[in-house]
This record gives sequence, C-alpha cells and structure tokens, in this order.
Amino acid sequence: MSDDREHPAGEDTATPPDPPAATPPAIGRPVAPDPDRPPPEPAPAATRRRRGPRAAFSLVALLALALLAAASAWAVWSLGPVDAGDRRPVEFEVASGASASRVASDLEAAGLLRDRRALLAVLRYRGDQGRVGEGLYDLSRDLTVPQLADALVRGGRPRTARFVLPEGIRMNDVLRRIEAAGWSGEVVDGIARILADPPPERRPDGLPAGAGLEGYLFPATYELPLRMGAGDIVGAMLARFEREVSGVVRAELERLELDLHAWVTLASMVQAEAGNDGEMGIIAGVFLNRLDLGMPLQSDPTVAYGLGKGLPELDRPAGDFEADHPWNTYTRAGLPAGPIGNPGAAALAAVLTPTRTDEAGRPWLYFLHGFDGSAPVFRPNLDFDGHLRDVARYLNR
Repeated sequence: MSDDREHPAGEDTATPPDPPAATPPAIGRPVAPDPDRPPPEPAPAATRRRRGPRAAFSLVALLALALLAAASAWAVWSLGPVDAGDRRPVEFEVASGASASRVASDLEAAGLLRDRRALLAVLRYRGDQGRVGEGLYDLSRDLTVPQLADALVRGGRPRTARFVLPEGIRMNDVLRRIEAAGWSGEVVDGIARILADPPPERRPDGLPAGAGLEGYLFPATYELPLRMGAGDIVGAMLARFEREVSGVVRAELERLELDLHAWVTLASMVQAEAGNDGEMGIIAGVFLNRLDLGMPLQSDPTVAYGLGKGLPELDRPAGDFEADHPWNTYTRAGLPAGPIGNPGAAALAAVLTPTRTDEAGRPWLYFLHGFDGSAPVFRPNLDFDGHLRDVARYLNR
C-alpha cells in the first residue's frame, strides 16, 4: 500500500548515504582526538597491581644503594688518618677512670681523630670499650683509627716526676725536694709521718725501736709516677738502699762487730765530714779507732745536726759545742743517736773497708780540713800534738 502522506516541499525523501571512511593519519603528524570515538578502556586491575610494587621496590633499592655508598665513603674517611704525612709525636694523656667516649672526644679535639664515632665503633666491635688504658701516649696524626685503638688498649706510660737526692742530704731536705717535684702537700705530709715513725712494712731489718728512717733514704735520682702515694715513694727509696745490703755486707758488718744502724750512722758521719771520696777511708778509720779506744768522736756535723743547723752556722763562742743533746759527740761518748744524713755508696763502703793506719801500722786518730794559701788541705794525724801543729798551720792563719 502506498504512503499517501504529504512531504514538505524540497525535502529529500531518499535514504541518506553512508559516511565517508576515515582517512588514516599521516606519519609523524599528531592526531586530534576524535570526539565521537569512545575513550579506551582502562588496564585491568591486575596489571595495575603488578606495576605498583615493582616501582616501589626499585625506589627502595636505589635509596638503599645510595645509603650504602654514603656509609662506605664515611667509613673510609673516618677510619683513615687525619694527616698521613704528619708523623710528629703528640703527647696525649688518658686520665684515670676516663671513659672510652671521653677519650674519643679528647682525641677528636686534639686533632688526632676525624670522628669520635669511628673510634667508638672500632672499640665496640672488638669488645675493648672498657680496656682503654690510662697514662701518657705518644701519638701522631698519621695513625689510622684501628692503630689508635691498638695503642689505647696497650695502655700508656705513667706521668712521672723526678727528684734527685745528693749524698748526705738530710731527711727534711728530702721532703722539700719531693714536694718541689710535683707531689701534693698531702702526700709529702704522709711521707713525713712514715719517715718519723715507719710502720712495720717500711722498717729495714735492724732498725732500732723508735728510730726513724734518716740514713736509709738512699741518694739517687728517682723518677716515679706522680700518682704514687706516700708509702710507695718511701718504699722506692728503701728498696734502693736494700740493694746496698748484700750478704757480703752483712758478713763484713758481723766481722767489724757493727749492726746495720751503727754502720749507717758512721757512714752518714763520714759523708758529712769528707771533702771527696778519697778521704773517706781515713775518716772512717779515725772514727772506728776512736770507738775502739773509747775516745769521743768529736764530729762537728753531729753537733750541727742535733741543733738543726747547717755546718757553717755553728757558733763555738755561743756555746753550740757545749750544748748537750743526743747527737753531740763532744759531750757524749760513742755514736750519736742515729744517722745525721743519708750516706751514699762510697761512704757506706768506706766504713766496711776503712784505712785505719799509716804505712807503719800506726792508727789514725785525728784529721782536719784547712787551707794552704787558697788550696784546700786534708790532714790526718796520729796524735794530738801533730793535730795541734796542723791546726795552727792550716786553720789559725
């Protein structure tokens, strides 16, 4: 059946033609998005999940590698020497009780260490944090951190002080020298107490009851750790004295019928009287001969010691030689109450091997020191008349 509906004039009633086919884009030329084309479908969720963890892992790995490289560079730098070409020694002290952390900080501040943490890490790795030794070290800027750690674990040398005791020095002067060397007044006071009243462990064999240690502080050069206390300092001086007391010495003392204290006392007198070592044998002989004969020893240095004076300070007109005290060998017979100083090896030996007689076998009983013009003179004599002649010639001119 035909369609009898009317159509507007000019309207084409024919079927519209198909749209032309799309022309492919030219190569290398951007293509504008087609507004009529639907957007591409998104990637499946499984694909997105696979891509996310892989990217995160790569980022973490890169960061880890960067950190590892930085740590390696820091380790190489911090463990190395501050200056490989500087071998000059630097004295460094580790105080008693100082922690490893404190020592590391001090080394860094002294320019001997680049980073304190490097030393602490090495010590911790070795298990040596608590083994850093106190004392003085000679370090240098060319040492690596492991080398510094090795030195610290080996320990340093103690800080020392030196004092010299000359032959014949008195005990009070010993104390002054020890204090001047750097020990505290407290330590020196402790030494003084021990010297005046030594405890059993500081008493030489043969020391009489009530006697102090004058005479037993052997003259020598002492270099001792400053941390050493009073008892150990006294012990060092006594130990040096004991080295002079061999079995041969004790046998000779027995032959001479002298005990240890008498030997030291006589030696201290010989030391104080002698102008040089060559005179000591005769002076020792004079004193031993007088003791055998019961004559007073009449030694000026004993008088001076008892009065607390130096020998040049003695004043005969003022009555110094008549003032009676346990050390005055003019007013009292025999040996003084104890040593008048600390004798050296030569004086101790002179008492053991005295020169008691002249070539004819006559005993020496007197001696004096005087001057022949400006030349010093030592004159021993056999009798009082000869002694008086020498007094007039060499002393009263």
